[in-house]
Amino acid sequence: MKNRNHKTDLIPIVEEILAIDPGMRFAAIIDLNGNISESIMKEGKTSLKTQKEQEHFCKQVALRRKMRNEFNRSLGKVDYVHIEREKVTQVVVYPKRKTVYVTMEPNINIIKKLKIVKLIKEKTMQL
Repeated sequence: MKNRNHKTDLIPIVEEILAIDPGMRFAAIIDLNGNISESIMKEGKTSLKTQKEQEHFCKQVALRRKMRNEFNRSLGKVDYVHIEREKVTQVVVYPKRKTVYVTMEPNINIIKKLKIVKLIKEKTMQL
């Protein structure tokens, strides 16, 4: 959705991502410099990181994206990154001009997680 300034309204996109599955925890859209353009913690969930830690983590996500780009020529572009942790699953999707970072409960089965990644990619391909 575009607003009056011809910028995409990111809130509906983040809300759609969180609505994909009850196990979704957090969704953020990050610019290429690591600044959070929009983010929402799902109602009823508590953050595992402080605001400052979240901002630092998003900066690191952007840095890792730049580092991965160094291998695009030889290995191809990164489609998404999937990290399994004890307390949370983290997924990072790379649309063209933004980065999408989401967390979900770790107990979601892998087939469902892959379907969630596919839906996130579909919802954010224009970013």
